[in-house]
Parts: sequence; C-alpha cells; structure tokens
Amino acid sequence: MFDDMPTGLSEDQRTMRAVVRDMAREQLQPMVAEIDRSDAFPKDAVEEIRKLGLFELSVPEAFGGIGADVVTECLVVEELAYAFPAAALTICPGIVLAHVFDAAGDCPARDKYSRRQAESSALVGICLTEPGAGSDSASIRMTARQVSGGWVLDGTKLYVTNGSVADFYCVFARTGTTEQRARGISGFMVDADSPGLTVGRIEEKMGIRGSKTAELAFDSVFVPDENLIGEVDAGFKYVMHSFDASRPVIGVLALGIARSALDTSSQYASSREQFGQPVSEFQGVQFMLADMAIGIQSARALVYEVARLASAGTKNLNSLAAMAKCYATDVAMSVTVDAVQVMGGAGYMKDFPVERMMRDAKIFQIFEGTNQIQRLIVGKHLNALAAAAG
Repeated sequence: MFDDMPTGLSEDQRTMRAVVRDMAREQLQPMVAEIDRSDAFPKDAVEEIRKLGLFELSVPEAFGGIGADVVTECLVVEELAYAFPAAALTICPGIVLAHVFDAAGDCPARDKYSRRQAESSALVGICLTEPGAGSDSASIRMTARQVSGGWVLDGTKLYVTNGSVADFYCVFARTGTTEQRARGISGFMVDADSPGLTVGRIEEKMGIRGSKTAELAFDSVFVPDENLIGEVDAGFKYVMHSFDASRPVIGVLALGIARSALDTSSQYASSREQFGQPVSEFQGVQFMLADMAIGIQSARALVYEVARLASAGTKNLNSLAAMAKCYATDVAMSVTVDAVQVMGGAGYMKDFPVERMMRDAKIFQIFEGTNQIQRLIVGKHLNALAAAAG
C-alpha cells in the first residue's frame, strides 16, 4: 500500500495517525458504500470520530480541546479521508473555526464556543457563500444590524457544510456598506436553534454523499454582543487568515482519496490477468500507476511543508497555501480518473469504490476557493514580487 509517512513527525503525531488510521479503516470504511447509496447522514461514523475527540481536534487545550497544530490536523484528516471522505469533511468546519478564532484573538465568542465545542464534540458550520457571492466573498450582502444588546442578521447562505446538522454556525455578514467590500464584514457565532434561523434546501450532490450541504435562511436572527467574533468589520480578515491553515487541510483530504484510489487500482491491476499476465505487468499500466504515485508524493510534500510552516506560526502563507490546495486537489482528480481507467470496465461500476472516489474528489477543486482562484492568488503574488524587484 502507498503509505509513506511524512517526515519529521513527533511520537505523539505518529501515535495519533496510527490510532485514527486503524479506527477509520476498521470502523468507517465498511460504511461508505451504503452511505453513498442512501445519502444519509453518517451518524455511526460521526459517533466513532467523536469517541476519539476529533471534533475538538483544533480547539486549544486551554478550552478543553486537543490543541492540534496544522500538521496534526492534516494527518488526521488524511487518514479519515482515505477511509470515508464525507465523514472526514464533518470535522473540517471546526478546524476552520479554530483558525478564525486564532486570527481574532481573545474574545467572549472564542471562550464561549471553543468550550462548547470541546465539551460536547459539537458540529460546526461555516456560513460564507451566498447566492451572489461565491468566489467573490467580499461581495456578500447578508446584513448584521446593530441593536440594543446585540445584532440582527438577515440574509441567505448557501453550500454550508454540516448545514442541517451543526450545533452552531460561524456566520459572516455585512456590518458596513457594500462599497466597503472586505472592510465591512464581521463574523458572528449563531446557535442552530436561534429563532428566525431555518434550514432550507439540502443539496443532492454528485459526491461526498452523506455530508449535509444546506441552504440557511436568516430572518431577523438576534445574536448577543458577546457572539461577535473579534472586532467589528474585521471578519473578512479573520476568514482569509484561516485559509492559510485550512487550505492545506482540504488539500490533504483530497490526497487521502487519491491514496485510496491508487491502492485500490494497483491491487486490482496486480490480481487481474489479461493475455496471460497480470494487468500491472503491462508497461502502459505501470506508467499510469507510477505517475499517480509521483503526483501523490509530490503533492503531499508540498501540503505538509505548508502545514509545517503554518504550525510554526509563519506569516503570509497565502500564496503557498493556495499552491498546496490547488496542486493537491488537481492531483487527486487526476489520480481518481486514472484509477477508473486502470480498472477498465470494473472501475466504472459501483461494485468497486473508485467511481465513487472520482465523484468525491471533484468537489475539492471547487470549494474552499476554486482552483482558478488559487491560481489567481499565486499569480498576483508573483506579480507583486516582480514589481518589488523591478
């Protein structure tokens, strides 16, 4: 199996990886096919993840969590994704929230909701995307109007991961004018049972079935002042900071799928015979498998290097994080497509998992910033370097 361990891990990280890997392959992997068919929320898988305390993985120890760094987050998510990508995705909004709080610093919302997350292994939803604001996040129109004792939120959010099952949400809304764009956005914590908050359409997706992606409507939803994250009008800055850590995590989630696809297809090619020899003995197939392995190993090296830098507190990782997310998710899509090809007609059938892996991999080129946006970030960074040098 293609299972090279990232270098430079501590003993605790090695232990964490081994524990999660064993649980995921023994407990989660057998559930995947049925959840993919039914699109039911994987309650049993979530419970297994909860037993290991992984929903509070990124919550600082001071608030009762594990306090994992970005490398450890990547190790955990990669192993969960190898076995059950939709289940792996359930912990990712909680990771994003922890990094939003890191950017905001000490505030009542961080204290309150970090403790809740740790105490109850809460599921989190991140509410950023809107009907008219996808890649252009600074154009959001959902409003937060200040009233006595708090804020009133009005608007609609789309594509919220954990949308119909979260215990609370991190919501970004406009507190300034639309002309202010990024400078007029604030973050708020909103409980799922808040009056005026309703779950709308639950999306039926091509892949990552079982992960509940939903529309949320906010109709005069009141949140107290203590639920404001950090400072007014600074929310966009916080969420952009969180991407430096969360984009490598999304990249490694896609790579977990890619590793699983490579293992499945290479094992099949070794056992399947044509023309009197295993399919894996044909040079054309060997080259495909080799290219899949090269892509995965290269992407993992990039992702874990960015994760190490983020764990060390390195600033201005925007461009490197974009590279890691973009390259790793492109590799995952390529690998899963090739896995189907290596397995031929069998790869296209639902009796084998690689067709599902191909469907699962696609979304990671789209969300957490499309890969076109990631390339734009890298390109602008290169332009800035050239301008500074000239």
